[in-house]
Amino acid sequence: MKKITLILLACLAVLVANAQKGSLFIIGGGERSDALMKQMVDVSALKAKDYIIVLPMASEIPDTGYKFFSTQLKKLTNGIAIRNFNFSKHDVNDKKWIDSLAGAKLIYILGGDQNRFMKAVLGTPVYTAIHKAYTNGATIAGTSAGAAVMSKYMITGKHLIDTAARDGFNKLWDKNIEFSEGLGLLQNTIIDQHFIKRNRYARLISSLAAHPALVCIGIDESTAIIIHGNKATVAGDSQVIRLANPQNLQKTPKGLIKFNQAAFGIFTAGDVMLIR
Repeated sequence: MKKITLILLACLAVLVANAQKGSLFIIGGGERSDALMKQMVDVSALKAKDYIIVLPMASEIPDTGYKFFSTQLKKLTNGIAIRNFNFSKHDVNDKKWIDSLAGAKLIYILGGDQNRFMKAVLGTPVYTAIHKAYTNGATIAGTSAGAAVMSKYMITGKHLIDTAARDGFNKLWDKNIEFSEGLGLLQNTIIDQHFIKRNRYARLISSLAAHPALVCIGIDESTAIIIHGNKATVAGDSQVIRLANPQNLQKTPKGLIKFNQAAFGIFTAGDVMLIR
Protein backbone atom coordinates (compact mmCIF):
# COMPACT_ATOMS: atom_id res chain seq x y z
CA MET A 1 0.00 0.00 0.00
CA LYS A 2 2.82 2.35 0.90
CA LYS A 3 4.53 1.62 -2.43
CA ILE A 4 1.32 2.41 -4.36
CA THR A 5 0.94 5.67 -2.45
CA LEU A 6 4.50 6.70 -3.31
CA ILE A 7 3.91 5.92 -6.99
CA LEU A 8 0.69 7.97 -6.99
CA LEU A 9 2.48 10.89 -5.33
CA ALA A 10 5.29 10.72 -7.90
CA CYS A 11 2.76 10.73 -10.76
CA LEU A 12 0.97 13.68 -9.17
CA ALA A 13 4.25 15.58 -8.90
CA VAL A 14 4.91 15.01 -12.60
CA LEU A 15 1.41 16.20 -13.51
CA VAL A 16 1.80 19.33 -11.39
CA ALA A 17 5.20 20.07 -12.92
CA ASN A 18 3.79 19.71 -16.43
CA ALA A 19 0.77 21.84 -15.58
CA GLN A 20 3.06 24.69 -14.53
CA LYS A 21 4.77 24.81 -17.91
CA GLY A 22 3.73 27.17 -20.64
CA SER A 23 3.41 26.62 -24.37
CA LEU A 24 5.69 26.63 -27.39
CA PHE A 25 4.59 28.25 -30.66
CA ILE A 26 7.14 27.18 -33.27
CA ILE A 27 6.93 28.66 -36.77
CA GLY A 28 8.76 27.18 -39.76
CA GLY A 29 9.69 30.56 -41.23
CA GLY A 30 8.37 32.46 -44.24
CA GLU A 31 5.38 34.78 -44.16
CA ARG A 32 3.51 35.11 -40.87
CA SER A 33 -0.16 35.72 -41.61
CA ASP A 34 -2.25 37.79 -39.23
CA ALA A 35 -4.39 34.67 -38.67
CA LEU A 36 -1.35 32.66 -37.55
CA MET A 37 -0.13 35.44 -35.28
CA LYS A 38 -3.62 35.79 -33.81
CA GLN A 39 -3.44 32.10 -32.86
CA MET A 40 -0.13 32.79 -31.12
CA VAL A 41 -1.68 35.68 -29.21
CA ASP A 42 -4.66 33.53 -28.22
CA VAL A 43 -2.40 30.71 -27.00
CA SER A 44 -0.48 33.23 -24.89
CA ALA A 45 -3.70 34.36 -23.15
CA LEU A 46 -2.34 37.88 -22.70
CA LYS A 47 -3.95 40.13 -20.12
CA ALA A 48 -3.85 43.93 -19.87
CA LYS A 49 -0.78 44.04 -17.59
CA ASP A 50 1.17 41.40 -19.48
CA TYR A 51 3.94 42.20 -21.95
CA ILE A 52 5.80 40.66 -24.87
CA ILE A 53 9.59 40.53 -25.23
CA VAL A 54 11.29 40.06 -28.59
CA LEU A 55 14.75 38.49 -28.67
CA PRO A 56 16.37 39.50 -32.00
CA MET A 57 19.87 38.09 -31.50
CA ALA A 58 19.66 35.59 -34.39
CA SER A 59 19.00 38.34 -36.90
CA GLU A 60 21.53 40.34 -38.92
CA ILE A 61 18.99 43.19 -38.93
CA PRO A 62 17.57 42.98 -35.40
CA ASP A 63 16.00 46.43 -35.30
CA THR A 64 14.24 45.94 -38.64
CA GLY A 65 13.03 42.48 -37.64
CA TYR A 66 11.65 43.84 -34.40
CA LYS A 67 9.93 46.69 -36.23
CA PHE A 68 8.09 44.36 -38.63
CA PHE A 69 7.08 42.01 -35.82
CA SER A 70 5.88 44.73 -33.45
CA THR A 71 3.92 46.49 -36.19
CA GLN A 72 2.03 43.29 -36.93
CA LEU A 73 1.47 42.36 -33.27
CA LYS A 74 0.21 45.79 -32.29
CA LYS A 75 -2.77 45.23 -34.57
CA LEU A 76 -3.63 42.03 -32.72
CA THR A 77 -2.87 42.72 -29.05
CA ASN A 78 -4.92 45.76 -28.10
CA GLY A 79 -2.21 47.85 -26.46
CA ILE A 80 -0.08 45.09 -24.89
CA ALA A 81 3.50 46.34 -24.39
CA ILE A 82 6.11 44.92 -26.79
CA ARG A 83 9.79 45.30 -25.87
CA ASN A 84 12.99 44.64 -27.81
CA PHE A 85 15.75 43.01 -25.72
CA ASN A 86 18.88 42.70 -27.85
CA PHE A 87 21.35 40.93 -25.58
CA SER A 88 23.99 40.98 -28.31
CA LYS A 89 24.33 44.68 -27.56
CA HIS A 90 23.27 44.67 -23.90
CA ASP A 91 24.76 43.22 -20.71
CA VAL A 92 23.40 39.70 -20.21
CA ASN A 93 23.84 40.20 -16.46
CA ASP A 94 21.55 43.24 -16.25
CA LYS A 95 19.22 42.12 -13.44
CA LYS A 96 16.41 44.46 -14.46
CA TRP A 97 16.35 43.08 -18.01
CA ILE A 98 16.70 39.47 -16.82
CA ASP A 99 13.85 39.82 -14.31
CA SER A 100 11.69 41.40 -17.02
CA LEU A 101 12.48 38.56 -19.41
CA ALA A 102 11.59 35.94 -16.78
CA GLY A 103 8.29 37.72 -16.15
CA ALA A 104 7.21 38.02 -19.80
CA LYS A 105 4.00 36.30 -20.86
CA LEU A 106 5.18 35.88 -24.47
CA ILE A 107 8.82 35.66 -25.60
CA TYR A 108 9.39 35.74 -29.36
CA ILE A 109 12.70 34.74 -31.00
CA LEU A 110 13.32 36.25 -34.42
CA GLY A 111 14.78 34.32 -37.35
CA GLY A 112 18.29 34.57 -38.76
CA ASP A 113 21.15 32.30 -37.64
CA GLN A 114 20.46 29.92 -34.74
CA ASN A 115 24.17 29.67 -33.99
CA ARG A 116 24.38 33.43 -33.56
CA PHE A 117 21.46 33.34 -31.13
CA MET A 118 22.87 30.53 -28.99
CA LYS A 119 26.30 32.18 -28.90
CA ALA A 120 24.64 35.19 -27.25
CA VAL A 121 22.47 33.15 -24.86
CA LEU A 122 24.06 29.83 -23.88
CA GLY A 123 25.52 29.77 -20.37
CA THR A 124 24.10 33.19 -19.49
CA PRO A 125 21.25 34.39 -17.24
CA VAL A 126 19.24 34.94 -20.45
CA TYR A 127 19.03 31.17 -20.97
CA THR A 128 17.89 30.68 -17.39
CA ALA A 129 15.30 33.47 -17.62
CA ILE A 130 13.73 31.94 -20.75
CA HIS A 131 13.35 28.62 -18.95
CA LYS A 132 11.94 30.33 -15.88
CA ALA A 133 9.34 32.17 -17.96
CA TYR A 134 8.35 28.90 -19.65
CA THR A 135 8.09 27.04 -16.35
CA ASN A 136 5.90 29.84 -14.98
CA GLY A 137 3.44 29.52 -17.87
CA ALA A 138 4.73 31.83 -20.60
CA THR A 139 4.55 31.08 -24.31
CA ILE A 140 7.96 30.83 -25.99
CA ALA A 141 7.65 31.41 -29.73
CA GLY A 142 10.07 31.63 -32.61
CA THR A 143 10.38 31.51 -36.37
CA SER A 144 13.03 29.95 -38.64
CA ALA A 145 16.24 30.08 -36.55
CA GLY A 146 13.95 30.85 -33.62
CA ALA A 147 12.35 27.46 -34.28
CA ALA A 148 15.63 25.53 -34.50
CA VAL A 149 16.84 26.78 -31.11
CA MET A 150 13.92 25.15 -29.28
CA SER A 151 15.57 21.72 -29.43
CA LYS A 152 18.17 20.32 -27.08
CA TYR A 153 20.02 18.97 -30.13
CA MET A 154 19.97 21.94 -32.50
CA ILE A 155 20.73 21.53 -36.20
CA THR A 156 23.45 24.07 -36.96
CA GLY A 157 23.16 23.89 -40.76
CA LYS A 158 26.74 22.65 -41.17
CA HIS A 159 27.62 19.34 -42.84
CA LEU A 160 30.55 17.37 -41.46
CA ILE A 161 31.13 15.05 -44.44
CA ASP A 162 29.44 16.68 -47.46
CA THR A 163 31.18 19.90 -46.53
CA ALA A 164 30.54 21.58 -49.89
CA ALA A 165 26.79 21.00 -49.54
CA ARG A 166 24.38 22.93 -47.36
CA ASP A 167 20.77 21.94 -47.96
CA GLY A 168 21.81 19.55 -50.77
CA PHE A 169 22.99 15.98 -50.12
CA ASN A 170 25.03 13.65 -52.32
CA LYS A 171 24.29 10.65 -50.09
CA LEU A 172 22.86 10.00 -46.64
CA TRP A 173 26.06 9.63 -44.64
CA ASP A 174 26.38 8.63 -41.00
CA LYS A 175 27.40 11.52 -38.74
CA ASN A 176 27.08 14.13 -41.50
CA ILE A 177 24.79 16.52 -39.60
CA GLU A 178 26.32 18.85 -37.04
CA PHE A 179 24.34 19.51 -33.87
CA SER A 180 25.04 21.92 -31.06
CA GLU A 181 23.27 22.76 -27.82
CA GLY A 182 20.00 24.64 -28.22
CA LEU A 183 17.65 26.03 -25.60
CA GLY A 184 16.47 22.54 -24.67
CA LEU A 185 12.82 23.53 -24.27
CA LEU A 186 12.25 20.37 -26.34
CA GLN A 187 14.31 17.58 -24.83
CA ASN A 188 13.09 14.76 -27.06
CA THR A 189 12.40 16.51 -30.36
CA ILE A 190 14.56 17.92 -33.16
CA ILE A 191 13.07 20.76 -35.19
CA ASP A 192 13.88 21.62 -38.79
CA GLN A 193 12.37 24.65 -40.51
CA HIS A 194 11.52 25.96 -44.03
CA PHE A 195 11.02 22.26 -44.49
CA ILE A 196 9.03 21.55 -47.65
CA LYS A 197 9.98 24.84 -49.29
CA ARG A 198 13.68 23.96 -49.05
CA ASN A 199 13.29 20.19 -49.47
CA ARG A 200 15.06 19.24 -46.25
CA TYR A 201 13.95 15.60 -46.11
CA ALA A 202 17.52 14.27 -46.36
CA ARG A 203 18.59 16.45 -43.46
CA LEU A 204 15.72 15.26 -41.27
CA ILE A 205 16.33 11.60 -42.14
CA SER A 206 20.00 12.09 -41.28
CA SER A 207 19.00 13.73 -37.99
CA LEU A 208 16.78 10.77 -37.15
CA ALA A 209 19.64 8.37 -37.85
CA ALA A 210 21.89 10.43 -35.56
CA HIS A 211 19.30 10.46 -32.75
CA PRO A 212 16.99 7.48 -33.33
CA ALA A 213 15.33 7.73 -29.90
CA LEU A 214 14.06 11.24 -30.66
CA VAL A 215 11.19 12.59 -32.75
CA CYS A 216 12.23 14.68 -35.76
CA ILE A 217 9.81 17.32 -37.01
CA GLY A 218 10.04 19.41 -40.18
CA ILE A 219 7.85 22.53 -40.20
CA ASP A 220 7.14 24.23 -43.51
CA GLU A 221 6.93 27.99 -44.04
CA SER A 222 3.85 29.94 -42.87
CA THR A 223 3.10 26.97 -40.60
CA ALA A 224 3.52 26.32 -36.89
CA ILE A 225 3.22 23.69 -34.22
CA ILE A 226 1.69 24.63 -30.86
CA ILE A 227 3.09 22.47 -28.08
CA HIS A 228 1.44 21.70 -24.75
CA GLY A 229 3.08 18.89 -22.82
CA ASN A 230 3.87 16.02 -25.19
CA LYS A 231 1.40 16.99 -27.93
CA ALA A 232 1.77 19.37 -30.86
CA THR A 233 -1.13 20.90 -32.80
CA VAL A 234 -0.49 22.14 -36.33
CA ALA A 235 -1.54 25.64 -37.41
CA GLY A 236 -1.07 27.67 -40.57
CA ASP A 237 -1.14 27.19 -44.32
CA SER A 238 1.15 24.26 -45.16
CA GLN A 239 2.31 20.96 -43.67
CA VAL A 240 4.43 19.42 -40.94
CA ILE A 241 6.42 16.20 -41.32
CA ARG A 242 7.06 13.82 -38.41
CA LEU A 243 9.74 11.11 -38.46
CA ALA A 244 10.43 8.71 -35.61
CA ASN A 245 11.37 5.19 -34.56
CA PRO A 246 13.70 3.88 -37.30
CA GLN A 247 13.85 0.08 -37.40
CA ASN A 248 17.06 -1.92 -37.79
CA LEU A 249 19.20 1.21 -38.11
CA GLN A 250 22.66 0.44 -39.46
CA LYS A 251 25.56 1.96 -41.34
CA THR A 252 27.50 0.37 -44.17
CA PRO A 253 31.29 -0.07 -44.08
CA LYS A 254 31.50 3.07 -46.24
CA GLY A 255 29.40 5.02 -43.74
CA LEU A 256 26.02 5.16 -45.48
CA ILE A 257 22.99 5.01 -43.18
CA LYS A 258 20.15 2.56 -43.70
CA PHE A 259 17.06 1.30 -41.85
CA ASN A 260 14.06 -0.85 -42.78
CA GLN A 261 11.28 1.59 -41.97
CA ALA A 262 10.30 4.45 -39.69
CA ALA A 263 7.14 6.22 -38.51
CA PHE A 264 6.30 8.87 -41.10
CA GLY A 265 3.42 11.33 -40.93
CA ILE A 266 2.22 14.41 -42.78
CA PHE A 267 0.04 16.80 -40.78
CA THR A 268 -1.97 19.91 -41.60
CA ALA A 269 -3.81 22.59 -39.61
CA GLY A 270 -5.78 21.19 -36.69
CA ASP A 271 -3.97 17.83 -36.62
CA VAL A 272 -2.36 16.69 -33.38
CA MET A 273 0.85 14.65 -33.09
CA LEU A 274 2.98 13.23 -30.29
CA ILE A 275 6.41 14.80 -29.90
CA ARG A 276 7.85 12.30 -27.41
